Amino acid sequence: MDHGFLALDFITVPLYQFLHENFHLVDGNHMQQVTYTWFYMLMLILVSMLVAKSLKLVPGRLQNFLEVVIGGLKNLLVDTMGETGMRFFPLMSTIALFILVCNLGGVIPGFYSPTANLNTNLSMALVVFLLTHIVGVRIHGIKYFKQFMGPVWWMAPLMIPVEIIGHLARPLSLTMRLFGNIFGEDLVLIVLLFLVPFLMPIPMLVLMIFTSILQAFVFTLLAMMYISGAMEEAH
Repeated sequence: MDHGFLALDFITVPLYQFLHENFHLVDGNHMQQVTYTWFYMLMLILVSMLVAKSLKLVPGRLQNFLEVVIGGLKNLLVDTMGETGMRFFPLMSTIALFILVCNLGGVIPGFYSPTANLNTNLSMALVVFLLTHIVGVRIHGIKYFKQFMGPVWWMAPLMIPVEIIGHLARPLSLTMRLFGNIFGEDLVLIVLLFLVPFLMPIPMLVLMIFTSILQAFVFTLLAMMYISGAMEEAH
């Protein structure tokens, strides 16, 4: 375990020992990633169920907060993808909320952010990447691949490699941007807690919260733009 003591080690450590002894698992870092991923997932599920069961015409603080967040995500999706993009709202809102909770969770001392791991970010980026091209083919058929050939046929030998590299760079960009920022935040948090263990500098904490929100917004916005681009007519 490379992250020291964490709040959920009472689950992670015994699970790691069991898998290591019985299945020769040697990488404990993956156990932290999986444990905290499921923890944040269950937390989101429980909160959503709690709010859904207690919906009121006059909302309480939690319901009011979530209505603002979901409403903001809906407006962002409509502005980016149009009304036809509402079919992707469950996926986009899930990605946004999951990334946001994971990012903010890493700001809390003793907790680990799964988005500081390349595997978590790559899995979400690949979902967006595959869905983008599935949507493009489903809407436009084989004509979708004309965009890889450029505006005129004789430019195809040059444009095809460029377009392929550009599209493959999308999941890499989504993955590394989120990973770099959140992993960097975690390192800063560790250093600050080591240097100032009893007084976390408030300006830095505010900056980390802002960056966590911003990175969730950027990842979700880019995902919407990629899918929206595939829905448009091929150029």
